[in-house]
Amino acid sequence: MSSVKVERAVNPGTLLGEGPVWEESDQKLLFVDIPGQKIHRWSPSTNQIESIATEDTVGFAVPRRSGGYVAGVGRSIVAVDWSTQKTTVLAKVDEDKPTNRLNDGKVDPVGRLLAGTMSKEDNPVEKKPGSLFSLTSDHKLTKLLGQVDISNGMDWSLDQKTMYYIDSLCLSVDAFDYDMVTGQMSNRRVVYRLKEDEGIPDGMTMDADGRLWVACYDGGRVLNIDPATGVRLQTISLPATKTTSVCFGGPDYTDLYVTSASLGLSESELKQQPDAGATFKVTGLGVKGRPAHSFAG
Repeated sequence: MSSVKVERAVNPGTLLGEGPVWEESDQKLLFVDIPGQKIHRWSPSTNQIESIATEDTVGFAVPRRSGGYVAGVGRSIVAVDWSTQKTTVLAKVDEDKPTNRLNDGKVDPVGRLLAGTMSKEDNPVEKKPGSLFSLTSDHKLTKLLGQVDISNGMDWSLDQKTMYYIDSLCLSVDAFDYDMVTGQMSNRRVVYRLKEDEGIPDGMTMDADGRLWVACYDGGRVLNIDPATGVRLQTISLPATKTTSVCFGGPDYTDLYVTSASLGLSESELKQQPDAGATFKVTGLGVKGRPAHSFAG
C-alpha cells in the first residue's frame, strides 16, 4: 500500500461543496457550492479559481460536448455558457413540487445526463419526495425512479451493465441493471450497507479497477468498496466531518478530490474543523480513476 496523504487543495472553502468533476481538456477541477449558488473551476497548476454565480441552488455542473456545461439550478437543468455567464433552460423537473431542488447529477457513458432531486425542507411533509431523471441528447426528459429521499451518488461499472446509486437516507449503496441503449434501470439490490459510525453515503465515483469510493456525510471519511463482494477495502479519514463527494483527477487520474461542507456545523465544531468546506486532495492511494463523460446534448 502506498503512503496515503490528505491535504487541503482549494481555497476558499464552501458552505456545501459538491459534485467534483475533473476536466481533462483544461486540467481543472469543476465543483459547486449548492447554497452558495456558485459553480467553481480550479486550476491546480496556478491555484487560481474562477466562479459563476447561479440564480438558485446549484446541485451539479458537468461538461457538455458542444462546449460549456450543464447544471442543475433549482428545479431546472440549464446549459451554461462560461464565457458569457449566461444560462439557458433545457428541461424542468418536479414542477409540481416547489419545495424540491436538483441535487447530484452525472453523465452516463453514452452521454445521457442523470440527475436527481430532493426536498429543500429538513422535514418534508411528503415522505420520499425526490426522483431520478434522465435527459437525452435531444433533451427528452424521463423519470427513472420515484420515492427517493435524497438522490445522490452515481456511477457505472466497467462493463457498463450496472449502475451504482445512492439514495442517502437508505444508508446503502445500491446497484441496478442498466440498459445503456435505452437508459432503463431494473433489478435494484443493495451492494453495501453502511455501518452506524460510517455516516451517510453521499457522492461516489468508481476507479479503473471497478471499485467504488463513497464520501460519507457526517462520517468524515471516504469508503473504498468492492461492489462485487460488498466488502469495504479501505477507509480514508478527512479533517472535515461533512465530506460530500469525490472524483479522481490530475494528469494521470491518481489524485482523489473530496469536497466537504461547513454549513450545519456549530461555532465550536468550526473551530475544531478549520478546513470544513474545503476541497481536499488525497494522494498515494495506488489506484487510478477514469475520465468523466460529457453531456451529448
